[in-house]
Amino acid sequence: MFEVITISFAFFFGLVVRQIGLPPLVGFLAAGFAINIAGPTLGMPEYTGETLGHVAHLGVLLLLFTVGLKLKLAQIAQPQVIGGALVHFAISVAVFMPGLKLFMGLDWSTALLLAIALSFSSTVLAAKLLETKRELGTFHGRTAIGILIVQDIVALVVLAVWSGQTPNIWALLIFGVPLLRPVLHRLLDFAGHDELLVLMGMLLSLVIGGMGFEAMGLSSEIGALVMGVLLSTHTRAKELGASLWSLKEIFLVGFFLQIGLTGLPDWGAMVFAVAVGIALALKGVLFFALMVAFKLRARSAFLTALSLTAYSEFGLIVAAGVLPEFLVPLAIAVSISFVISAPLNRYAHPIYERLEDKLRQYERDTIHPDEQPKNMGDADVLIFGMGRTGSAAYRVIEEQGLKALGLDADTYKARAHHEAGRNVLFADAEDSNFWRSCNLGQVKAAILAMDDLEAKLIAARSLRQRGFTGPIVAHALHEAHQDQIREAGADYTYLTMNQAGISLAEQTAEAMVRNSPDQAH
Repeated sequence: MFEVITISFAFFFGLVVRQIGLPPLVGFLAAGFAINIAGPTLGMPEYTGETLGHVAHLGVLLLLFTVGLKLKLAQIAQPQVIGGALVHFAISVAVFMPGLKLFMGLDWSTALLLAIALSFSSTVLAAKLLETKRELGTFHGRTAIGILIVQDIVALVVLAVWSGQTPNIWALLIFGVPLLRPVLHRLLDFAGHDELLVLMGMLLSLVIGGMGFEAMGLSSEIGALVMGVLLSTHTRAKELGASLWSLKEIFLVGFFLQIGLTGLPDWGAMVFAVAVGIALALKGVLFFALMVAFKLRARSAFLTALSLTAYSEFGLIVAAGVLPEFLVPLAIAVSISFVISAPLNRYAHPIYERLEDKLRQYERDTIHPDEQPKNMGDADVLIFGMGRTGSAAYRVIEEQGLKALGLDADTYKARAHHEAGRNVLFADAEDSNFWRSCNLGQVKAAILAMDDLEAKLIAARSLRQRGFTGPIVAHALHEAHQDQIREAGADYTYLTMNQAGISLAEQTAEAMVRNSPDQAH
């Protein structure tokens, strides 16, 4: 009965909210509250909450492990990351604490802990939304994830201090963790490409990172993240993350269901949640102001702030440990923030385009070095997206004697290509400021090799608006996308899988001709 009710409720509620343009995770939250209400009538087993809690924990560990696989330590050691996280935390606590004490009549200690719980942003929601939009590697995506990691570390320290949890003597082994990197890299080389690869990811995230760090009196969440970071420089890190994708998604459904099962709210909890939901705007505005103060452009500051505008599941963890009486109100507040934040993030780029003129007034005169506009120089062909498809196109263009210039929104990927001797620069095709300031030079053709449909549409439209008359060629993952890309301005679109099949057939035909008896004579 446990499987019947949880899977059925999650599927149908997720399906309904998707039809109205919301992410399925909003439906999963609603499903959790529906199970809470209808579960006893339907014969829901008593162990449901405990089981979902365990599944949810596994999902969070897998999520943080996959985030770690895409994370570079240098992105945390940035002024806008450490400074933004700590200053936002301090200001949020300073604002929330007196208000909670005044309006709710709480003592200073309770008001402080509740303010701390509300100061954090959701790692699960932000990572999930950024991953869905393929923006984890972008400048604003990496900045948001870095801030979230700093926040999570602060949350875990707070929980340890107030709950009396302290690391044991075995925690000294943490200093030897970097020595595991060569061993883990070699292990990944041996793991192959099938189920052993999945099991290795689970071993590192759930066993070594999760249970291993817990045994040392440390956070299992940080342990899973650290294991991912240790493998982030391996060439197969992306493949490992992809192999865990479906498993992680299923487990995270349990996380959202569990929030609803935390408890049913009374009127006092609802009033608290609505009031805190209204205050959510202040969280976003403060993040935007801080990012601009750290020299980010208005667009990056806006997208980073929007990713962080949601209350955190770690706030629930803190509440469960030291404020159990506020667990249900906080769960409702987190749910409301997810409902508000998820659709806003989905339409983040169009929203920014409407607000751009107003938001750009707050930019600093000097901007972050990672965001300087680029000159296309003497390139003949512009290639947007330097993943496997873009890299292959770059190689062939150069073999034909043409000058290629690759652009990618991931600064680390762009830098790696540059260090390998390729003409690749950091640039975000979805950034209106890039298009406003870029010089196309003598570019004669453009290739759109990004996976994200919206990025291809914006790039095609922007090229045409800049007066570019050369051919624009794009690949498409689905037939339904071809017409959209052409309407945006592309001249040619190719279905990636179809082209792979055609190339295989052509290679096979050539091989048959070469090996035929007539050819041998």
